[in-house]
Amino acid sequence: MFVLVHGAWQGAWCWSRLQVSLRGLGALSIAVDLPGHGEDRTPIAGLTLSDYADRVIQVLDGIDEPVTLVGHSLGGATISTVAERRPERIAGLVYLCALLQPSGATPADLHRHDPDSALVAAIEMAPDGSATSIRPDAAAELFYGDCRPEDVRTAIERLVPEPIGPAMSTIDTSAERWGSVPRAYVRCDRDRAIVPAEQDRMIAEVGVDVVVEMASSHSPFLSQPDALAAALVEIRDGTA
Repeated sequence: MFVLVHGAWQGAWCWSRLQVSLRGLGALSIAVDLPGHGEDRTPIAGLTLSDYADRVIQVLDGIDEPVTLVGHSLGGATISTVAERRPERIAGLVYLCALLQPSGATPADLHRHDPDSALVAAIEMAPDGSATSIRPDAAAELFYGDCRPEDVRTAIERLVPEPIGPAMSTIDTSAERWGSVPRAYVRCDRDRAIVPAEQDRMIAEVGVDVVVEMASSHSPFLSQPDALAAALVEIRDGTA
């Protein structure tokens, strides 16, 4: 079973094409709407990374077997937090062009290391400082550079404000718990949000067991769902 955790501003909807491709390979999956995203109407004020992890843990605790937990972008911080709290529920972690940061870091720390990212210039802060949004005119190049135009339009329409709390939350992991779970990284070499050099830095600094390369933008679940599904199955089966 794959459990799919989206990144900032998005929702479970972003995984729909990938889930079709996974089903075609005989793989079951569940896509999670984090609080305040997708179909979830939780007010976003005051949300933290721990709240995101709580939602994923609710899903894991309802599944009878360990899962392969996939996190995209900011979802990498979420799955790291989940793995620290429930390592026994996870067969493997997959970081999909995602944040892979050491204990004590915050997701926001990424921006200090990644000056080539187009993300900061695309962000608009809410007047009260409680949330951020992505400028629609910047989202296509930032997230969806190799996606079909119709998919880009639909995705941009579904982006929602992202609470500031999760990005400012400290990631707390240990070698004994999070470090006991096998880890893979799917590196996307056309990513404009988390550029390949930054993906490489995180991989080298934190360490993973497997690296899979994709010639894709930040959203291979939309642009290359069949190839991504095949890669995820290979990672799960230990054949990547």
